[in-house]
Order: sequence, then structure tokens, then C-alpha cells
Amino acid sequence: MIHNFWSAGPYAGVIFDNAGNLYGTTLNGGQSGSGVVFELSPSAGSWTKKNIHQFSNGADGGQPIARLAFAGGNLYGTTSSGGAVGVGVVFELIPTVSGGWREKVLHSFRAGNDGANPYAGVILDAVGNLYGTTMFGGRVGQGAVFEVTP
Repeated sequence: MIHNFWSAGPYAGVIFDNAGNLYGTTLNGGQSGSGVVFELSPSAGSWTKKNIHQFSNGADGGQPIARLAFAGGNLYGTTSSGGAVGVGVVFELIPTVSGGWREKVLHSFRAGNDGANPYAGVILDAVGNLYGTTMFGGRVGQGAVFEVTP
């Protein structure tokens, strides 16, 4: 056992970075209860957990339910709620020189043709475009496949 969660809801899996740290999301938890992105770092035979981003369920998104993607030192993911109209965002977390992380919202879903409520994560192509799916929205309201160019 590496870490126990008490009430946060880590529905998605975890991913490794190049240094051996694990990253994942929780549906709930954090200061606003809207989920977090966490890091588990190996340390002297055990693992240390740190929340690297806490969602507010506002413009930054909320309730991340899917696995993250890692590329070029950055983390990419989706939230199933929050954003401009409350139906989720695609985000990027960028490490800062001070050791923290800065969130950049790459797309805020509008529940139109772009989709709504992305419950799955994203994949990246060779040039850095992100692809994923939404549960709702799209032309007939039954979901969409999206592409986001950071």
C-alpha cells in the first residue's frame, strides 16, 4: 500500500513522470471539495503525497474524474464540471521554477457543438494536440470527440 484516501474519490488511475513520481486526480477533496491533482513522491522507502492543484469548480474546473496525461514535463487533463458554463474544462499544469504548479485552462466547454462533461481523459499526438470525448453536448446532445491545440 502506497497511500490511503479517506473520502476524496480517486476514480482514475495514476501515471508516472520521468523522475518516478506518481500523479492522479480525485473527484472530491481539496479546500472547496471540488477535487485535486496530487503527486506521490518516493521518499526513503515510503511515499509522500502533495496536492499540486486544488479545483474551485469555477473557471478552473472541478470534479476531475479521468486519468492525466504527461508530456514535456507538463500534466494534461479534464474536469467534468466547472469552467465557463459549469460543464468542464481541458487543463494543463505547468511546473514553476519555485517548485509549484500553474494551471492553464486550454478549453472551457460550452455545452454546444464542442461537447459537455468530459468524463474521460485526453491523449496527445506527436505535435501536442489533445484529443478526448465528452459525455454530453455535441450536435445532438449525445457527446462529442474534441481536439484542443494548446
